[in-house]
Amino acid sequence: MSKFLNEFKDFAMRGNVVDMAVGVIIGAAFGKIVTSVVNDILMPPLGFLLGGVNFTDLSFKLGEKLGADGKTMEAVTINYGNFIQEIVNFLIIAFCVFLLVKAVMSLTPKKQEAPKAPEEPSKEEKLLTEIRDLLKNK
Repeated sequence: MSKFLNEFKDFAMRGNVVDMAVGVIIGAAFGKIVTSVVNDILMPPLGFLLGGVNFTDLSFKLGEKLGADGKTMEAVTINYGNFIQEIVNFLIIAFCVFLLVKAVMSLTPKKQEAPKAPEEPSKEEKLLTEIRDLLKNK
């Protein structure tokens, strides 16, 4: 059991796991900010331009049913307005992440490729070199 706990501790303390956890936490907070921007800033003017439409209220009613007690039950709806709003949220978040990754990549120094090792001379070149060296030594 102790070995298992040590392995788990080693895994949890790796840099990339901690970095990922920080990224998830910041991403969740960033998602809330973007949701607020979309819901509170972008969608109201867009709805106004489209004739006073509130996207969260857009839905398709499937129908009403009578309950066992004879009262009408609440209709089942497909809320496609919420879906549209979530698509806008996703697109904005994806665009912001793209810009962030692009900015980080431009700040990180580019890795310089190590120079390639010279190619091994062919058998003929080796033989000619040996002949040359022998002739020089005579």
